[in-house]
Amino acid sequence: MHEEYLKEYIVNEKTEFEKEIELIRNIIKTREELKSYDKNFEFAEGDLVDYYTYQIKANQAKLSYLIKLAKIKGLEVDMINDLKFRTLKERGEAV
Repeated sequence: MHEEYLKEYIVNEKTEFEKEIELIRNIIKTREELKSYDKNFEFAEGDLVDYYTYQIKANQAKLSYLIKLAKIKGLEVDMINDLKFRTLKERGEAV
C-alpha cells in the first residue's frame, strides 16, 4: 500500500493590523464592484437586468456588513484611505 505523508505547515495568524487592512481592501473592492454593476445595469437588456439587479443587491448587503464590521473596529473608510491604498497598490507596495 502507498502511504501519503502530509507536510506540516505552521499556521501564522494575521495580526490585527493585517486584518484591518484586509477589511478596508474588501470594502474598497466591494464598492468598486457595486459601481461597475450599477453602470452595467444601465445598459442591460433582457435577462441581464435580473442578473445585475441581483448583483447590486448582493453587493449592497455585503458592503453594509463590511462597513458595520469596520465601525465596530473603529475604522473609518474614507476617501483618504481609499486613495492611500490605491496609490500603494499602484506602486506595488505591500500594505
